Amino acid sequence: METNPVKENKSSAGSSAGESSPPPNVRIYCLDDLDTIATVGTGTFGRVFLVKDKKTRTFYALKQMKIPDVIRLKQEQHVHNEKEVLTEVTHPFIIRLALSVSVAAENDGERRLLVPRCAYRHRAGPFFSTLWVKGMLKARGISSMLVMWLGAVILSRQFWTHHDERFLYMLMDFVPGGELFSYLRSRGRFSNATGLFYTSEIVCAIEYLHSKEIVYRDLKPENILLDSEGHIRLTDFGFAKKLSDRTWTLCGTPEYLAPEVIQSKGHGRAVDWWALGILIFEMLAGYPPFFDDNPFGIYQKILAGKLEFPRHLDFYVKDLIKKFLVIDRARRLGNMKNGADDVKKHRWFKTIDWDAVPLRKLKPPIIPKVSHEGDTSNFDVYPEEDWKKAPPVSHKDLEIFENF
Repeated sequence: METNPVKENKSSAGSSAGESSPPPNVRIYCLDDLDTIATVGTGTFGRVFLVKDKKTRTFYALKQMKIPDVIRLKQEQHVHNEKEVLTEVTHPFIIRLALSVSVAAENDGERRLLVPRCAYRHRAGPFFSTLWVKGMLKARGISSMLVMWLGAVILSRQFWTHHDERFLYMLMDFVPGGELFSYLRSRGRFSNATGLFYTSEIVCAIEYLHSKEIVYRDLKPENILLDSEGHIRLTDFGFAKKLSDRTWTLCGTPEYLAPEVIQSKGHGRAVDWWALGILIFEMLAGYPPFFDDNPFGIYQKILAGKLEFPRHLDFYVKDLIKKFLVIDRARRLGNMKNGADDVKKHRWFKTIDWDAVPLRKLKPPIIPKVSHEGDTSNFDVYPEEDWKKAPPVSHKDLEIFENF
């Protein structure tokens, strides 16, 4: 479950005669259209809020990031990568950006488009249009045609991201079941069957990302949400990246880092299969295979590669974990010639109908308690604070996020 805050910019209602209507099923958002309900997550330079669309009463998660902190921590490229990746993916087990047109207002009398670049996808393939709206824009209408292609416009996906002088915003699905981490923490560890269910859905998500030449790089229980029916959604794509070759950035959670990341050898999709091996171990044992009080101690244990399994683990799952946690990535399961097919054929998955998994036909082992739309009870309680206190950034710094 995810949510968002922000309340700025007054809007005026209505549209004048002669103005074109927004495309069907595309919501025109400005920040004042969203009511902030509660904080449902925090990070180094941002928060995730539960927000509600005042008109449709639909709940969303709003990720709000402080631009000064993003710049100070040198995370500009990661932020851009996250947006780029999320605008490219559509999968039942991956978080989605909200569909929308982004409009904001300087005052009641004049509206301007703060995020002028809108990406569209036609059924025949992707194409892009830069929209510069001049003059008066009404709260729920746009004064000119957005896109015209041979006289017919078919808009299927348009995503809401936004920035002002202080913050970056990403509006996403609200996934009310909470983090997989919370359920693992409360139970201590999962049964073999429970771990098998979550792993099968994660395998499908990773396979899909890799088919798009995207490496996730941040698989861990905290980044796996459960929806109201108990199926997973991967979230937080801040470390994800579209790859053409290897990348060298050291990023991720220490316990989940692959050896090639630690050794700065350049890394690619193989790091996600390593992380899946760590995750399976943690789900079934209740703790990660390599841990220490000091990150450097963790790195030493990862590079040593010594695995000690709890006695209760199934023979086949131990074999699977060993094949994921191979130092030589050329021999790592999932990273060889047949890719994810090699993973799916492993004996631990012998009971899994792989055609049924992405159709969400497997029965989830945990059904989150969700009493109503907008229920935040499956998330930790965070102290609320006034995020508008962040200082505005310079025009030069703001140019970095011109197309966000």
